[in-house]
Amino acid sequence: MEREVMEFDVIVVGAGPSGLSTACKLKQLANEKGQELNVCLLEKGSEVGAHILSGAVFETRALDELFPNWAELGAPLSTKVTEDHIYLLNSETGSTKLPNFMTPKTMHNEGNYIVSMANMCRWMAEQAEQLGVEVFPGFTAASVHYNEDGSVGGVITGDMGLSESGEQKDGYMPGMLLSAKYTVFAEGCRGHLGKQLIQQFALDKGVSPQHYAIGFKEIWDIPAEQHQEGLVVHTAGWPLSDATGGSYLYHAENNQVFVGLIVDLNYDNPHLSPFDEFQRLKHHPVIANTLKDGKRVTYGARAIAKGGFQSLPKMTFPGGLLVGCDAGTLNFSKIKGNHTAMKSGILAAEALFAELANADAPIVDPSSYTELFKNSWLYDELYRSRNFGAAIHKFGNFFGGAYNTLDQNIFGGKLPFSIGDSTPDHVGMKLASDAPTIQYPKPDGVLSFDKLSSVFLSNTNHEEDQPCHLVLKDPSIPIQVNLPKYDEPAQRYCPAGVYEVIDNDAGEKQLQINSQNCVHCKTCDIKDPNQNISWVVPEGAGGPNYPNM
Repeated sequence: MEREVMEFDVIVVGAGPSGLSTACKLKQLANEKGQELNVCLLEKGSEVGAHILSGAVFETRALDELFPNWAELGAPLSTKVTEDHIYLLNSETGSTKLPNFMTPKTMHNEGNYIVSMANMCRWMAEQAEQLGVEVFPGFTAASVHYNEDGSVGGVITGDMGLSESGEQKDGYMPGMLLSAKYTVFAEGCRGHLGKQLIQQFALDKGVSPQHYAIGFKEIWDIPAEQHQEGLVVHTAGWPLSDATGGSYLYHAENNQVFVGLIVDLNYDNPHLSPFDEFQRLKHHPVIANTLKDGKRVTYGARAIAKGGFQSLPKMTFPGGLLVGCDAGTLNFSKIKGNHTAMKSGILAAEALFAELANADAPIVDPSSYTELFKNSWLYDELYRSRNFGAAIHKFGNFFGGAYNTLDQNIFGGKLPFSIGDSTPDHVGMKLASDAPTIQYPKPDGVLSFDKLSSVFLSNTNHEEDQPCHLVLKDPSIPIQVNLPKYDEPAQRYCPAGVYEVIDNDAGEKQLQINSQNCVHCKTCDIKDPNQNISWVVPEGAGGPNYPNM
């Protein structure tokens, strides 16, 4: 079959905060000038918000710019932060509450809101549609379409109706070619097309490698007497002894709390299981006293791009841009990336609108974005926080935290030097025989749970008979290399039980990939020590269906 072709002025790939902001701002600018501008927004989830997972304490700075009357428009922001508590967990039961002066200013949340970013994105999609954006949920951008001159000319959506072996089933439909003058890639952290574009155009030449963490989130209903709406709690320390990171506990509305753990993916012990570290965390009194007698409502996990300013690639290329977490605009010193992603999308829209003003101009690298970015508060904010993650990687939570408190509170992030972090997260894993084993307690089914019951709460679903979207470059590596060297760490770093080492009928070890369980966190694409796993998009609408994450 021939592909159907649809033409647009701009295609935006991904309906997260950055993509939605790009689309909304483009249409606002066009509508103000009375110009026609065809903007298409693709979202791989079954609906906008289905794949959105974020803590989240939300700073409204970019939203104030995009929709100054957001309150009148009904934006789902109702829970203002009332108080910040920060604890150092020094043992299974011990903790020290830190005074404000001992924590970086960036960790203070006065004026911010506890929100569901999934619901925020659903609301933003409504605004986008009212502005005239064409929103297509359930459509995956499977590959980049290049023009004859090598510039990006759009995307090709995923084929529908292929079997696991790649054969066409009844009802097979080839993907469509969506062509555009400019394409904006807003896929979120470790976007699979963004990764290809960075390589294709050498966008990361001369910058530090991107760094990542895996973030977990659960929503709990808790008794009213344990709930303090607006309270924000962060912790560092226990249970993480072989990794850096920290936890959060946000008291949202309706007697709900959002609880999670962030684990940096540069850890070197192959026996470490981020999922099980999260389950252990919930037994600490600082967390357990809030969750006791409560009920877990949902679960999810997602990788976080945390390299910040020093890991930012060039964000423009002929025919398009990278925005938001596809580029790595998260400010890890604030543990916030939504307002920065939105600002990057606003700037992208301003740059593209200027390029599109001349209908006869050739398609070029929209380089005016770079100047807009450098003159924005986004650049200043990321620059001031450039050493935050690197300091923790190099010096650990305690000494790195002390440095960051000094850097942010006294010098405003403007100390005249930068701390480099040039080692990619997948490098440096110890041999399993050289690393201490970790014995994790069995889940009690009250505060801690297993992976499969957790995945069930994420409402994850994929069509079973479809090509596997977790592609091994060399199928022999998991058993012949990773198993003897590292006890195949995919069994543990995956938060959804996707990877299992089993015995086949001949009694030989083999790697089983349960791709139906995949929550699209991208951790395997990041952490595999041989970079042997490539995450690509599954059939449209596959994956988690997060209700309020």
